Amino acid sequence: MQAEARQAEHGREPRAPRVLVVDDDTVVRRLVRDGLEREGFEVSEAGDGSAVLDEVGRIQPDLVILDVNLPLVGGFDILHRLRESSTMPVILLSGRVAEIDRVLGLELGADDYVVKPFSPRELASRVRAVLRRVHDEDRTRVTFGELTVDTARRAVHKRGESIALRAKEFDLLAFLVATPRRVFSREELLEKVWRSMPGWQDLATVTEHVRRVRVKLEDDQEHPRWIRTVRGVGYVFEP
Repeated sequence: MQAEARQAEHGREPRAPRVLVVDDDTVVRRLVRDGLEREGFEVSEAGDGSAVLDEVGRIQPDLVILDVNLPLVGGFDILHRLRESSTMPVILLSGRVAEIDRVLGLELGADDYVVKPFSPRELASRVRAVLRRVHDEDRTRVTFGELTVDTARRAVHKRGESIALRAKEFDLLAFLVATPRRVFSREELLEKVWRSMPGWQDLATVTEHVRRVRVKLEDDQEHPRWIRTVRGVGYVFEP
């Protein structure tokens, strides 16, 4: 998605979304490939799961369609490995119709689960829907190294682990993250985050909320990595 945006910014036609299809059945791969290419997608194929991670790194697909019942390395195992290092969207294909399999796939991080046999047009529609959703989420989610802040979901993750913030703690962090490297005084933060007129709330409110966010976010509160104090001025988020 980022490559498309960069190409559009330079006035070139954005490239077609790239999809990697992983299935040991050549008939299924051909069916999926033909259907997606008719809909304007660029498609690559893999016949087993042993080299999927290498292939993902090589071609950088926008989405992976992954069969659950693969030889050598199963689809659920591949999905688990992908999710250890990537949020790349994944649609699972499976002949398993049991609810427990769909639930397991989604809990492992799949974006959708399609049961065989399927309509190629429906699959293409689901691919578009997932890519749209990911694109919309990208606009509300910012990542700085190990830290991710998602304003749509009001969620914060560090090193993949969820950080539980209270409502105003999240509002404060999201406001600072929106303008990294800009220093805000406590008066400004009261006005912008708390919507408070001067004098209505104590400036210590900001100080205390910064302390709470640091407790949950920083590895070393005495030497904060993310929210830094600028003495005599206020606070700044350092990406």
